[in-house]
Amino acid sequence: MRFFCFALFIAVFSCTKHKTTRTKLNQFIPENASVILKTSNIEGLKSAVQNNDFIQKLSKSNSYKTLESKLDALSLLQPKGELLVCFSNDKSDSLQYSIVTKYHKNLVKTDSLPNYIEETITQKNSSITKSKLNNNTFYSTIIDSIFFASSSKKIMDAAFLHINENAELEKIYNTTDQNKSLSVIMISDNAFVKSLFIEDSISLKNFSNYFALDADINQDEILINGITKATDSSDSLIHVFKHTVPQENEIQNITPSNSDGFLSFTFDNFKTFETNVSKFNKTDSIPSTELFDYVTEIGVIYEDKNRAIVLNSIDVIATKDALLSELNVTDTYRQIEIFSFSKPQVFSNTFHPLISFNNATKYCVVDNFFVFADSLEMLQNIIANYQNKTTLSQQSYFKSIKANLSDQSSLLMVVNPSILKTILDKNLQDNSNYTLNKYKASALQFIYDTNFAHVNGIIKKAKTRGYQNSISEVFNIKLNADLLNQPQFVTNHRTNQKEIVVQDVNNQLYLISNKGKILWKKQLQGAVLGKIEQIDIYKNGRLQLVFATPKRIYVIDRNGNDVAPFPKKFSDQITQPLSVFDYDKKKKYRLLVTQNKKVFMYDVSGKIVKGFTFKSASKTINSQPQHFRMSGKDYLTFKTEDRLYILDRTGKTRVKPKTSVNFSNQNVFLYNNKFTTTTNNGHLVSIDTRGNTATQNLNLSDHHHLDTTSKTLVTLTDNKLTIKSRTIELDFGNYTPPKIFYLNDKIYVSVTDLQAQKIHLYDSQAKPIANFPVYGNSQISLDNIDKDRNLEFVTKGDSDAIILYQMN
Repeated sequence: MRFFCFALFIAVFSCTKHKTTRTKLNQFIPENASVILKTSNIEGLKSAVQNNDFIQKLSKSNSYKTLESKLDALSLLQPKGELLVCFSNDKSDSLQYSIVTKYHKNLVKTDSLPNYIEETITQKNSSITKSKLNNNTFYSTIIDSIFFASSSKKIMDAAFLHINENAELEKIYNTTDQNKSLSVIMISDNAFVKSLFIEDSISLKNFSNYFALDADINQDEILINGITKATDSSDSLIHVFKHTVPQENEIQNITPSNSDGFLSFTFDNFKTFETNVSKFNKTDSIPSTELFDYVTEIGVIYEDKNRAIVLNSIDVIATKDALLSELNVTDTYRQIEIFSFSKPQVFSNTFHPLISFNNATKYCVVDNFFVFADSLEMLQNIIANYQNKTTLSQQSYFKSIKANLSDQSSLLMVVNPSILKTILDKNLQDNSNYTLNKYKASALQFIYDTNFAHVNGIIKKAKTRGYQNSISEVFNIKLNADLLNQPQFVTNHRTNQKEIVVQDVNNQLYLISNKGKILWKKQLQGAVLGKIEQIDIYKNGRLQLVFATPKRIYVIDRNGNDVAPFPKKFSDQITQPLSVFDYDKKKKYRLLVTQNKKVFMYDVSGKIVKGFTFKSASKTINSQPQHFRMSGKDYLTFKTEDRLYILDRTGKTRVKPKTSVNFSNQNVFLYNNKFTTTTNNGHLVSIDTRGNTATQNLNLSDHHHLDTTSKTLVTLTDNKLTIKSRTIELDFGNYTPPKIFYLNDKIYVSVTDLQAQKIHLYDSQAKPIANFPVYGNSQISLDNIDKDRNLEFVTKGDSDAIILYQMN
């Protein structure tokens, strides 16, 4: 179990009558809760946490482990929709949690719980279940159809009496996004998060009052956006930006790439900003100085224990004039003069707590930047990196995070791995042994807007640049159980991009975004047969998944919900994958179900199509029914071990082959305008529309595979892969059937050696694609899944994982 994997418990529930009915989950937030986590997709959140590299590194901290242990009892909750986890601290400074979600009959499972004890506590007008699991005690009940649980009996008792009517908190709560995997509502004065900044002078308690943040948790990054709001403009640091307009941040253009990071704050009018800072510090007006009159951005560059203060001037001459009394040259470096500075305290006096450093006794001027520091070496390092164009702004990892930030901000902090860990350790209150070396740059940004500020944040693992013709791993995510079948791409009709569907051995079906986020998980009755297709059942552009299991036909919408009247149940077993036909491309779908010798045709209302007259084959059908269209005519094909059926759309025989052979279990294809398949002894069989039959000895073994397009034929027998008569002799192994992909006017042929765990990819001339083979454990699905021009493919990795690769 991981930090956000909250799931629940075990209880005997009873309802309690109240004078006031509460229908909103936020009405149950305990009064002393200071951090609230909200999710509407607990399964997606579990997966995101389990697969996120940063959180997994953080899981090595002592604080994480302690919280994980405390929440160990909360492992069986299966909510439908929104769930809240509220954290509170009591007077003894002990961490307490509460869980709030809508009650439904399958909310909790009590099966196979070790070390579990429960008892029912009956109180006046209420019934509470006290539970103990692995030495963790918690309480649960139902109030107004809301399931409420808490580790604190005091909080539980208060839940019956108290309705949270904090109007400001509700406004903040309502700004969170229902579609994000996690939202965090946080009161700044809390016992869990002390600071978000490098300097101890900037405390979270005095920064603002509320935060409401939405998080996108992907494998190698966490993206944060939301707002922060302060109710008292004089006591909150965020309001020093009141009545100012954010300017473009440029400090990164002079920050050395080998520095620890920087803090930048901007304003359009220094006098307004100066007044706001004085008001926050409750000090008298600061003596006027002309040094900052033409400055719109001030930054602090961090280098170990050293600091440099940077002024970004829009009038270099005017700012130089303000320093006319400070022209004592102490050194020259790379033809840039370094001067002494006699008033280093001016920065902390003017900008505290944003700047607490007061040792800047030297300065230099580099283009429009005025740089102040105490360390001569630090100034020289800044000058050298600026001239060498090796500043932070030039680095690919900074450009990568900058794409998720606004160009203009009131306050921006960018830090390297060392400073990021320092900030985290201040909040975790330990110095645990975890490393963040690959998180080259992380950022936190505030953009002031009227009486609140927008918040953007990013923690992202730096990636090695993908060179042309290389294969790069986009993500590798673990599921809750081993995979049952190979992952495949399906279309997201909202974005016209691709997503991934896959099933695990527990018959759970997953829909996964092309960023690696689990969008939903659905329990199925049985294993999916063959490929999952998509249809537009309502003819409105919205696509549904359609497929068969051994006793069901499913039609599932974008959100994982069944589309009525499906799933359709069958008493007899379905023996071939579901065939979906759309004869005239008018979305009048036909669903063909195979049950041993018989085939049944249904419409999308789940009713038998009466016009289809075929009843039964002579023997068991051994291939999935196919539909082909030639010269305006429809052909439905399937076969038994000794007969090929070629029907019209009504089920009547359209073509009768003029010979009979012993067929293999390979599908029927349309190749060179002929119905094509193979025999058991490895011959290629071709039948034209008049029933004329031709055979060709391809020297295939009994165990062989076939795939074709209209003009390309591919076979695999033993270790010999043949593409258009060109044969490749592979290493001996256990190979998946070959698969042809036609993308961007190019043929690709894939095959995977399950024994060696290698994916091979070839072009139509049987030439291997550069940088293959790569690691994989299943047949692949290949397509362009996003908005760039690169192709991606998905495969099974470890037994419980899927891997998405990109071909650069």
